Amino acid sequence: MPADYHTHTPLCLHAEGEPEAYVEAAIAAGLSEFGMSDHAPARPEPFDDWRMREADLPRYFELIERGRRHADGRLAVRAGLECDWLSGCEGWIEDLAGRYDWDYLIGSVHYLGTWDFDNPKWLGRWAEADVEDVWTHYWKTYAEMAASGLFDILAHPDLVKKFAYAPGGDLTRFYEPVVETIAGAGKAIELNTAGWHKPCAEAYPSADFLKLACAAGIPLVISSDAHTPAEVARDFAPATELAKSCGYGETAIFEKRRRTAEKF
Repeated sequence: MPADYHTHTPLCLHAEGEPEAYVEAAIAAGLSEFGMSDHAPARPEPFDDWRMREADLPRYFELIERGRRHADGRLAVRAGLECDWLSGCEGWIEDLAGRYDWDYLIGSVHYLGTWDFDNPKWLGRWAEADVEDVWTHYWKTYAEMAASGLFDILAHPDLVKKFAYAPGGDLTRFYEPVVETIAGAGKAIELNTAGWHKPCAEAYPSADFLKLACAAGIPLVISSDAHTPAEVARDFAPATELAKSCGYGETAIFEKRRRTAEKF
């Protein structure tokens, strides 16, 4: 089974479980590698109520080291961070990149302006929104994140569909320009299985996006976005089949921010 690089810790205030339990779940799932990538701090603090604070970073580093000690060579435990792409964040991301010997950084778009659009707390805003405009804003923002070159993995590409709001027509009009930007930046994307358990009932991204990404030569990782140990490697078997059906034959592997490939 491939690596699971997108997982969380209680420091983000909405996950649970100790690193030892996550490592055991990864080993039980037969993963080749396991990565921790909790939500990075953002400034000014407190930024929101679903990420670690800057003062928590030393605790986060210790959780990573605890996971490695517990694994004791049974699998590789990689160090990552999920960083939000926010207006003017470039200097902060570069600062975070120097705080630890990371294996990878994940870039995510959870905010459009001040709206964390995937937060159930603000679900009512979707009913009042112009969905075409929201999708246009989202994909423009995602392309800007990809073009920054700051991240190794670009998370859940079509997260904007989480609550099953999507404009009409052929959605590849949104996908094609972003795929071109990602390919030009030389970054990997993730196939995130959490979407199967959200209102959209579909992995992130859609098969149409995956096919375009594969044709453009964009590397892929499969991720669970686990917030509990029980979610580690969740739905990796159907995700692997989906990836294969879209043309993928391998997954990306990261160490010290260097990417290699491993066949499925």
